[in-house]
Amino acid sequence: MPLPDFPQLVQSVQRNCNIADARHARETTLCNYLLEMREFYRWEHEVPLARPLPRQELGTWISEREALWDGLQADDLEPLCVGERSYGTFDVAAINAALVPQGLVYGAGYGRFGKPHFFLAQLERCEQRQGLTLFVSGCEYARDLTAPPATLLDSAVYLRRDALRRWLWDKIEIWGVRKADGALKSALDSYGFAADAEHAVERMSEHEAETLILHELGEAMAEPLLGSAWRELVASFTGRRAEIVARAVRDNLADCLSTLPRLIERGAAGSIHFYFANFEGVRSKLFPLLAQAYRVWRDSENPAPLRDAAQAGGTHWHEAALRLLRVRESDPAAAEETIAAWSEDPGGLSL
Repeated sequence: MPLPDFPQLVQSVQRNCNIADARHARETTLCNYLLEMREFYRWEHEVPLARPLPRQELGTWISEREALWDGLQADDLEPLCVGERSYGTFDVAAINAALVPQGLVYGAGYGRFGKPHFFLAQLERCEQRQGLTLFVSGCEYARDLTAPPATLLDSAVYLRRDALRRWLWDKIEIWGVRKADGALKSALDSYGFAADAEHAVERMSEHEAETLILHELGEAMAEPLLGSAWRELVASFTGRRAEIVARAVRDNLADCLSTLPRLIERGAAGSIHFYFANFEGVRSKLFPLLAQAYRVWRDSENPAPLRDAAQAGGTHWHEAALRLLRVRESDPAAAEETIAAWSEDPGGLSL
């Protein structure tokens, strides 16, 4: 074991994960909840990705997990002990200073709609990218129901390769029900999925890891453009619709600053197709120019429209984000309702 107290550390992190799930896991739609529970069961029971899940055992496990959560909702998150020191749950930098030399990495932060996320994993590598520390992890020893494959926390990017593989497999499994034409099929064709599915997923996880890193680097580039006022804006929302709009605006800005320019520059066709396989919801509704540019590129292989759309988007989404900040500054009481309305009718916010 990497540490004498490693089993206790895993148990403590997993307990905090369970507490977070007890409070937030059932806030999503029933369909998404069941999909996440299937994936979580697969991780916890180490079921190979390609193996069908046992329905009866899965159903029993879900009932047992929900009963466990019911008993944890009121519990406090517990501190983490590494060696002789005890750390606060969100004291990530100090915890990793102790864990990284042992080949481990820990993550803790808040995701969408204020849900805490925690994980403890094997550290595969640590490097510097654009002034940020990049932690790339493999096998995960503790995690919560939702496992974001990549996150930006303070001055560090966390790329979770195990979570990425599972996320990819779930998307492909859902697509496989109908095998519809579109961006995901084009991406899978680029990776040779029809000939060797498992090998294609491994290749995708390698290449798309870089796409996710590029997005998080874009988030870091957006940070000084928007400042602390942006974090205060998102934290002020009490409902989901306004947060969805705000996150879509910032995601589009990050991708126009970093992800899209780099993918276009590299001519990474498979990754471009995969990017648009995930370009959906409010992000897509706000940015029809980019979807149109993708269709032109797909039909003609001419990257100019994509490049132009990304360049225009860098300016537009910066201004759109500032517009959201001005809405809150001018009328804090009505700001959330005004921003939320753009999820249904983007109006002048779109490009």
